[in-house]
Amino acid sequence: MMVPQKVQLAEPDLEFIDSACRVLGFKSKSEYMRTAIQEKILVDKRKLREIRRRRAMAAYGDDFDVAFESIEAEDFEDR
Repeated sequence: MMVPQKVQLAEPDLEFIDSACRVLGFKSKSEYMRTAIQEKILVDKRKLREIRRRRAMAAYGDDFDVAFESIEAEDFEDR
């Protein structure tokens, strides 16, 4: 379900959206902004996931072993 929101944009950004949304194949300015917001949300989700992962690793300590480190050798028989 779409929820209407008020958004404030800088004048240069609004001019860019006006000129570029049709050239880029968007039906309307709203579709362009929805797509831009979805892309930004995906990037932010990745950043949050990385931050949470780093915090979890810090909670366990910095000296954790890599799962496959023990079998990474030039000669498998030498381990």
